[in-house]
Amino acid sequence: MEVMSRRSVRSPSTPKTPGACPCGLSEPYDRCCGSYHSGAGAAPTAEALMRSRYSAFVKGDAAYLLRTWHPRTRPARLELDPGMRWTGLEILATGDGTAFHTVGTVEFRASYRGGSLHERSRFERVDGAWVYVDGDFPE
Repeated sequence: MEVMSRRSVRSPSTPKTPGACPCGLSEPYDRCCGSYHSGAGAAPTAEALMRSRYSAFVKGDAAYLLRTWHPRTRPARLELDPGMRWTGLEILATGDGTAFHTVGTVEFRASYRGGSLHERSRFERVDGAWVYVDGDFPE
């Protein structure tokens, strides 16, 4: 699958507005990733799911992370480090992953206090909903 590169200008390192979504978009959390976390809506694209999963890590929502993980690769349980402080998300590239696709990729850099994680994640639709499959770590 070819990945089409797109630099993100929408992802500040830390939300600047009180109540802003941790994913870096300007919407308030409750109207952005919070609506996915609560089950009020489903992420419409692979990128939206990636952003919501990042926000779930920030918020410590392991249940959402497990719910949005592909059944064939999902771990039995997930324990998050309560001391981890995520500080920002940058979307580096996306490939497919829209309403017209069944698979997609999102390459991102997630920063945390003391470092960052660079991953190219793979997503698929299961019963119409986007789920995280797995990822690799580009050099």
